[in-house]
Amino acid sequence: MEKSIFGWYGYTFAKYATFAGRARRTEFWYFTLINMIVSIVIGIIDGDFDEFSKLSLIFSVVTFLPSIAVGARRLHDIGRTGWWQLLWFVPIIGWIVVIVFFATKGDAGDNQYGPDPKAAPVPELPPNA
Repeated sequence: MEKSIFGWYGYTFAKYATFAGRARRTEFWYFTLINMIVSIVIGIIDGDFDEFSKLSLIFSVVTFLPSIAVGARRLHDIGRTGWWQLLWFVPIIGWIVVIVFFATKGDAGDNQYGPDPKAAPVPELPPNA
């Protein structure tokens, strides 16, 4: 049975600072989508997109580490090290390269970072997560 979008979001938070292993495209993109939607809603609630509010700052701090971790695991899925995320600091060209990497289909079978996440059954959330 496939997880819902919020199930994937919770699963990613359950692996809050786990940089080892691999992440499916589904896990990465659902996490990114929800973060973007929540950020837009916070901006609308605050009514000011020009500066950070306290609520926006708290959300950014809470999601920073899981965002880096799921990005590293996503890059592991295509056989690249998580350090490729540093390309975010290279304007335009770096952004395009990283987005293409994140959208690329993962390696079939095991790679140096672990087993294929698609080969395993869809993970369930722990009862306390």
